[in-house]
Amino acid sequence: MGHQEGRRLLTDELLEGAAKRAPDYDRDNVFFTQDFEELRDLGYLGIAVPEALGGHGFTLPEVALEQRRLAYHAGPTALGVNMHLYWTGVAADLHHAGDDSLDWLLREAAAGRVIAAGHGEVGNDLGLGYSVVRAEPTGDGGYRFHGRKTFTSLSPVWDWLGIHALDDSDPDNPRVVHAFVRREDPGYRIEEVWDTLGARATSSHDTILEGVEAAAPYVTRVLPAGPTDDPFVASIFGWVFPLFGNVYYGIAQRALDLAVAGVGRATSLELGGRPLAEHPLVQWNVAEAALRLQAIEAQIDIVARDWALGADHGATWPARLFGAKYNAVEGAKEVVDLALRIAGGGAFFRRNELERLYRDVRAGGFHPPNANLVHDVVGKTVLGVL
Repeated sequence: MGHQEGRRLLTDELLEGAAKRAPDYDRDNVFFTQDFEELRDLGYLGIAVPEALGGHGFTLPEVALEQRRLAYHAGPTALGVNMHLYWTGVAADLHHAGDDSLDWLLREAAAGRVIAAGHGEVGNDLGLGYSVVRAEPTGDGGYRFHGRKTFTSLSPVWDWLGIHALDDSDPDNPRVVHAFVRREDPGYRIEEVWDTLGARATSSHDTILEGVEAAAPYVTRVLPAGPTDDPFVASIFGWVFPLFGNVYYGIAQRALDLAVAGVGRATSLELGGRPLAEHPLVQWNVAEAALRLQAIEAQIDIVARDWALGADHGATWPARLFGAKYNAVEGAKEVVDLALRIAGGGAFFRRNELERLYRDVRAGGFHPPNANLVHDVVGKTVLGVL
């Protein structure tokens, strides 16, 4: 499961319990309630919160390794909590840079409250630079929001929902509003639509915004529509993409380990009853999977380290972050496919964990940025025409 070591917060008991519960959450299409309660009791929601504000003060590389461990045992649990952790990472980055505008969020997370992500939108292929959700100014620095958010992970438990929406009250100067709304406030509803191929335990239902208001203190940024280098938005990318990569790396490593364990118990008639591990084509497939994992691990570790150290990659940062997420997700899918090839027909059955991992790893391709945007940004960056 990778070779790096660092500070650890997750206990073996918690991880083993999460692994045992994962099949039931998937089969019943229900939220990972017990996993969540144990993670909150452990203080995991504050893992990235600075110690001075009541958290554990883990850096991005350290959080990434813990997420990798969690995903190895329960991928959807890691994916769901990921949507909270990246917000705390963004707020921690701003705090360390002398910007205290999200210190309230860090204190909330340290107290065990949950921040979810409301960025998914049908029909918006411009990401955080635009929105099909409308932001209506209240006149006192706050906003009311109208529209639908999709893929809202942690729907059963969030206390705060971080969203972006478009204020087009001045048509010549549209602005993207980034804000947080509270669960206890009126003006929204959750529509339980989450019945999916994989990542079922994340309960990523739709959230319908019907005038819910964010007061001025919880409006974090109001930016011109379009691309931006604002530190708040940059840190969203800087945290969420390496963490996505580690979640899918963990799922892929688990799949390969299961396949290898199965080979270790099998013999081959073709080889005269000798161990299946001696079959050259089995060795080739295992090597292919291991090589892909090595490449994924190297890239996601380097990107997380460089972000945490503040490396000056200038205008190439988006391509590096997009590339790390893309290569991790696509590589993880290839590793899981190889694991099923190695394991053989038994992996096709629901009772086999590999069948579930095959479905869970597919979720990675639906997280932004999609393949089209990745190739657009990386290609233009390399060509110098971005």
